[in-house]
Amino acid sequence: MSPRVDVNAFIGEYPFRNVPGVTPQALLFAMDRVGIDTAWISHLTAVFWGDPMSGNTALYRIAEAEPRLRPVPAVHPRLDGWRTALDEAVRRRAPAVRADPTRWGMNPAGAEIRALAAGCGSAAIPLLLSVRLEDSRQRHPRDGTSELEPWAVRALIRSDPSVRLMITHADRDFVEQVHFGATPDEAARIRWDICWIWGPPEDHLAQLLRTVGLDRFVFGTGMPLRIPESSVAKLDLLDLPREARDAIEHGNSA
Repeated sequence: MSPRVDVNAFIGEYPFRNVPGVTPQALLFAMDRVGIDTAWISHLTAVFWGDPMSGNTALYRIAEAEPRLRPVPAVHPRLDGWRTALDEAVRRRAPAVRADPTRWGMNPAGAEIRALAAGCGSAAIPLLLSVRLEDSRQRHPRDGTSELEPWAVRALIRSDPSVRLMITHADRDFVEQVHFGATPDEAARIRWDICWIWGPPEDHLAQLLRTVGLDRFVFGTGMPLRIPESSVAKLDLLDLPREARDAIEHGNSA
């Protein structure tokens, strides 16, 4: 069986509710339970800090101790030292760099984020952005963060021809608005994780694989905020050919 890579996992506490399974050991246990070989990890707690880059040291330390966990460091382009943080991510061979501009009170396609995206493009490393972390219906009243919107993704991907984006927690409507509003070249430089896309019986994922293209999607769970079995089950229920499933579970994220 080919390796399964989860591009969307977290370690660290969540400030708005008690979420179990936030330690590296718990994450590894969940990975073993559902057959995930490698997970790209973001620092969930640091997403909410004034300086999210201060969580990167912990990510690197965890990854050094456990090679199955690969760090996705945060880079905040409004803070001093962000270019150094980006350089370190490249030096440590991080699979992607994370930004959460709406949570940081920034224009998600403004000059600062475009500078970060261009820097990532020059370094040949994807920029990872999350549409949301939780459904708006279950958010804590104190969590007033707006969601990432399709226009911002389109603006970022066309801001520089070297930019590559990894978008997590997007639903079918979001993917379609971006994909069909982009040129073929722009669309080819975006990858979408499947954790927020409905599988059977709605068949949103099957429809997107047909219309957007199988090579645009990657395996992601969103754990521990989401149940990892969900992402595995939606692929099981589609009964995809082995090569197609391999592409989603590890090939497209390479």
